[in-house]
Amino acid sequence: MANLKEVRTRIASVSSTQQITSAMKMVSAAKFRRAQNAIIGMRPYAKQLQSIIADIDVGDGVQTPYHAVRPVQTVTLVVITSNKGLCGAFNSNVLKLAQQRIDHYRAEGVRMRIVAVGKKASEMLVRQNDLEVRSCDELLDAPTFDAVAALADSLMADFEQRVIDRVELIYNQFKNSLSQVLTCEQFLPVAPKGHEDGKDLKDNKVNDYIYEPSKEDILREMIPLTLRSTFYRAILDSLAAEHGARMTAMQKATDNATELLKDLRLNYNKARQAAITNEIIEIVSGSEALNG
Repeated sequence: MANLKEVRTRIASVSSTQQITSAMKMVSAAKFRRAQNAIIGMRPYAKQLQSIIADIDVGDGVQTPYHAVRPVQTVTLVVITSNKGLCGAFNSNVLKLAQQRIDHYRAEGVRMRIVAVGKKASEMLVRQNDLEVRSCDELLDAPTFDAVAALADSLMADFEQRVIDRVELIYNQFKNSLSQVLTCEQFLPVAPKGHEDGKDLKDNKVNDYIYEPSKEDILREMIPLTLRSTFYRAILDSLAAEHGARMTAMQKATDNATELLKDLRLNYNKARQAAITNEIIEIVSGSEALNG
């Protein structure tokens, strides 16, 4: 009977865990739908901004302070994770890529600054004493464009004042609820579209705009707006990917609990049947002994 009691205790424990993971899955599903709608609505806007910027030929001397390419002495890595766990390999993948970039720049003797968006990044990276870590965990609680733009503006100001020479964003880009794309994206300096694949920018122009007042004035207004939108898109991408990963992880945990409950109940029924059979055998044996 002690064995039966142990199995009953495990069944109760697994059943309680199953209820918790099922509830967490439903909560994550609701948050995922909101985050998915937000990033799907943001992407066309950000894409159109980048398309307009790409059509302005910066190769003819039209530059902004954010296009300045200089020797890299100080790099800021913006590492975007989550404030909570239970989302599979979502955080560990980002932190592994961030560590790879940190090791790469260490080997080159580059000074690094870290902007950790999410408690998981803050907790992990703050342990490395040679890193200057700035925590911005509150951005994920209720992300707004104004709050994210303020952080983007501070990075742009540091870049313009030559405090930093490069900014990279490391995050999970949302693909669907089952998968995310681990991304390391150069935020600053702004890379002209078309040059990264070896083609001339003029060959990639698809629109013929008339610029008023001038290309330079438009760029000076549009580039900061585009950078703020890019930063905000990265935050929304990460949030949607996080909730999708957590929803999937909780679904798998619920399915595993269901399978485990089946096995435990089967073992319980077998043990119970064995105990009943032993009792019957003892009763029959005792009866035969009395009759003999």
